[in-house]
Amino acid sequence: MERLKQTISIAAAILAVSIALAGQPCSAQQADKPAAAQAEASDTRSDADILMLRQQLYERLSIVSEIPWYRIAAIDQYERTLSKAKPKLRPQLGDVSGVFIEEEQWAGPLNPDMADTSPVSIQWFNGVGRDGDGDGIADRNNDLDLLYSITSRLLQHGGSTEDDFAIGLWDYYRNSRAVQRIQQFAQIYAAHERLDLFEHAFPIPVGTNNYSYRSTWGNARSWGGRRSHEGTDIFAPYGIPVRSTCYGIIEVKGWNPYGGWRIGIRDLNNYYHYYAHLQGFDKSIGVGSLVNPGQVIGWVGSSGYGKPGTQGKFPPHLHYGVYRDRGLIEWSFDPYPLLKKWETDERKRLRTHG
Repeated sequence: MERLKQTISIAAAILAVSIALAGQPCSAQQADKPAAAQAEASDTRSDADILMLRQQLYERLSIVSEIPWYRIAAIDQYERTLSKAKPKLRPQLGDVSGVFIEEEQWAGPLNPDMADTSPVSIQWFNGVGRDGDGDGIADRNNDLDLLYSITSRLLQHGGSTEDDFAIGLWDYYRNSRAVQRIQQFAQIYAAHERLDLFEHAFPIPVGTNNYSYRSTWGNARSWGGRRSHEGTDIFAPYGIPVRSTCYGIIEVKGWNPYGGWRIGIRDLNNYYHYYAHLQGFDKSIGVGSLVNPGQVIGWVGSSGYGKPGTQGKFPPHLHYGVYRDRGLIEWSFDPYPLLKKWETDERKRLRTHG
């Protein structure tokens, strides 16, 4: 294990040099630049540039750690989703990485210097901070150091197999939801072999005029007790296809007394997309299946409000809801603005392609 740690440190140092020689921007390079210049450089980069830099980080760390790049990407993306859910508590530390590590966790709980950057003393106080780029500094604001610090923890349990990976995640997060989410993200990345997986589709084919919807989030509901409406109802005739709005993985499929035949899909933003009152499901998909934007997952119906198979207690429609994961809990938010945007974007794509 000691030899492996030395190999990783050396290889990471080579990585930093190769990035510098190739002219790739990274937080270590920008350390001597004024803050205003760093911010200006970040603002001029496109989303594609940022994804490319992340991909390079993941692949090079994968070479030296033997952890597949898509698992490293999944950890980074999960960290990013938590920070987006709680931006005040989790400010961005790195340049392109989403990893957030508290000062106390980085330096060690008994370390008298919470700003410690010495890898030796940090390790002595059982901190997680590590030197990933070989400059002798464990910098909490350095992308390589942040990602390397987490992968180093995973390597304590092997890290190369699926079981080792899951055990390492549990040891680091102590949260079964975190383990599940990161494994789901890794499956999505591994299947598509790329990071740019944030395209969306409207849940009903927009080529038809046989649907209508308005914002109904938060409206009162009475069946099954007083509760609020956690979604948007899209009214359409029986049998109209219902489509996945995202790249994701099916997390739930089956009957719910309130939602009838329903499907739940998890995406890379850590959003849970909930489709309810379906007439039926596409038989080719099940729990664990990966789906793409626009892929048919079922059909509009009027199921629910009773025992399995109950139909027709209300007009046919799709109930579509979205929930954000905060790490330990999920809460719903109004999907109407997203639906309007996806509908508009899809109409533009249809016009562009004739």
